Amino acid sequence: MSPHRIVMVIAAGMPIFEAAVPCMIFGVDRSHVVSPWYEFSVVAVGDDPVPLLPAFQFNPATPPGDLERADTLVVPACLNVHDGPPPELVDVVRDAHRRGVRILSICSGAFVLAAAGILDGRRATTHWVHADELARRYPAVRVDASVLYIEDGNVITSAGTVAGIDACLHLVRSDHGAGVAAEVARRIVTPPHRDGGQAQYFRPVAPTSGDGWLAPLLDWAAAELHRPLTTADLATHARVSVRTIERRFADTLGLSPLQWLLQQRVRRAQQMLESTDHPVGRIAAACGFGTPSGLRTSPASPAYRRPYTGGRSKPAPEIADLVVGSSAVVCQLPQRISALRRKRWTRLDEVVPPSPRHAAALDALCPRETPGGTATAADQLLREP
Repeated sequence: MSPHRIVMVIAAGMPIFEAAVPCMIFGVDRSHVVSPWYEFSVVAVGDDPVPLLPAFQFNPATPPGDLERADTLVVPACLNVHDGPPPELVDVVRDAHRRGVRILSICSGAFVLAAAGILDGRRATTHWVHADELARRYPAVRVDASVLYIEDGNVITSAGTVAGIDACLHLVRSDHGAGVAAEVARRIVTPPHRDGGQAQYFRPVAPTSGDGWLAPLLDWAAAELHRPLTTADLATHARVSVRTIERRFADTLGLSPLQWLLQQRVRRAQQMLESTDHPVGRIAAACGFGTPSGLRTSPASPAYRRPYTGGRSKPAPEIADLVVGSSAVVCQLPQRISALRRKRWTRLDEVVPPSPRHAAALDALCPRETPGGTATAADQLLREP
């Protein structure tokens, strides 16, 4: 199997941190974690050498022709969002998009993608400081400054600085699975997963004496996910009031207690589906979903649905949504299919029968011919050993 080729393209004046993040995530040989690992290179546009802020200089060693071989193109932040990005850089992004290359921008790199026209009609994010400017200059872009990163089709945009790490780990998770992403995160000493929909920032209240109970509470709750925990249970264990629990979760984590519990259950289910051969009933029980049907559609109470519906009454996502990401991603991201085929939980029919909307989306995406006749992409993805 050939390694996935990731190329980062840089131009003069880009900040060093945003340029260094992809180098650390993708450019370090981690074939001891999974093989093949990525083939990573950096290509510069403009004059050589390329100055990077605040006081660095990059001497290109990779020929520009390497861009033609990219499976994924990474665009770090811009020097100044108020100036137009270099035309050569915009052309590189536009050409890559035409070839179907997956594209990731970090922080204000979204301005380059917008200038290339590939964000028109898409949801996209950038650093919250620059979000208004992005929306003003590119009104066709659906700017959402409230999230860490957004994956819309084969285009991923991320918020400022550290959110670029989250977005890069998201690509590792998509390509190689949650276990590999967690190991990479452990090596660089960063949280293994922050949801793209998590708020970019929040204003925590000032710490008070005796407020060291939250971290032990989270550890306890993570070990008790098999139980039907409620906010009252958390309050009882921490010996504080329900109102204090709700306020502390909102101020510190940006989530309600039940949202956090659901998030942890989904992650546990993803990891167990990928890394074990346990039957789905056992996984459902271990993750607190109770039954296989509870795993397929998370508990129906409005509090559990709220993280996915914004408070509106709407059916909870199917397990394919929880594991793959969303039905829209299945429709729009062909790269995800090849990645899924390499994972244990590709056989989603053993978890639940694939729903018609997921099967139809995959069939429309890439029907395939087999010796026995026509086999749909859904058949191949969901039913092959």
